[in-house]
Amino acid sequence: MTRRFTLFTGQWADLPLEEVCEVALDAGFDGLELACWGDHFQVDKALADPAYLMSRHQLLEKYGLKCWAISNHLVGQAVCDAIIDERHEAILPPDIWGDGDAEGVRQRAAARMKDTARAAAAFGVDTVVGFTGSAIWHLVAMFPPATELTIERGYQDFADRWNPILDVFDAEGVRFAHEVHPSEIAYDYWTTDRALRAVDHRPSFGLNFDPSHFVWQDIDPAGFLYDFRDRIYHVDCKDARKRLDGRSGRLGSHLPWGDPRRGWDFVSVGHGDVRWEDIFRMLRFIGYQGPVSVEWEDAGMDRLHGAPEALARLKEYDFSPPSARFDAAFGGGN
Repeated sequence: MTRRFTLFTGQWADLPLEEVCEVALDAGFDGLELACWGDHFQVDKALADPAYLMSRHQLLEKYGLKCWAISNHLVGQAVCDAIIDERHEAILPPDIWGDGDAEGVRQRAAARMKDTARAAAAFGVDTVVGFTGSAIWHLVAMFPPATELTIERGYQDFADRWNPILDVFDAEGVRFAHEVHPSEIAYDYWTTDRALRAVDHRPSFGLNFDPSHFVWQDIDPAGFLYDFRDRIYHVDCKDARKRLDGRSGRLGSHLPWGDPRRGWDFVSVGHGDVRWEDIFRMLRFIGYQGPVSVEWEDAGMDRLHGAPEALARLKEYDFSPPSARFDAAFGGGN
């Protein structure tokens, strides 16, 4: 099966969707992973007006593009976050923010994530990528000391808030692909294991794999793929580069993206420390058949140059699988 490469539109939401379609077509992408912000995919319109969904399909078809996943990271973040403040107001739709009352924001965000599953199903897409938020991420430094009971309450809060959302995903035949990422309930290997256990490994909850979040934590991305191979529902490709020079640390020092004093930063594919050949070999080994999406993010590069370059680099690593003739000649690899 030919690999399908898409462009995640989250970093392009300042542009109308048609302009992003033009960029994707010119660069050689097969489709788009549509973000549920900007004008790219609006959940409320998708449910209120069937003509809206038709207009999205027609726009994609005009440029020969497909969509296999939509993403609602920003609203998903507010479902579990312990601290709801001006950061959320800046990223949430006004009707989700409302009066800013924290629990009200969480409840409205949860309702919108349920609607996202319904909108995805109506659009003919079976995967929603996103964040979960976390009631315990702010305890990552472990001081003042957090008890095991406190941490357990955080995972229970996640299960209590997300299981009803996942019930709707089940009913609609849609899967949620949680992006393992700092500030989420699952941000590394062991927190991913614990999050999956918290929802009893229900099939509607899986993972969006993005290796850029692993390398600066010294987690092996290929090993993660292998161990969680049955839960890899979607793949995003972004790179990260470490610069641990004795002054710059892993936590970023409250410095903005692109600041050379940071200990690590997101960079375009091929400009960082991700071993892409290892990842594509592992994707083939575990039989991943879904799309591979370029999530372009690099504060030191123009995106109109970086996104096409990222796609070209990834295609270099997407080797064809061994042929049946090779397997026969070498006894199936034994």
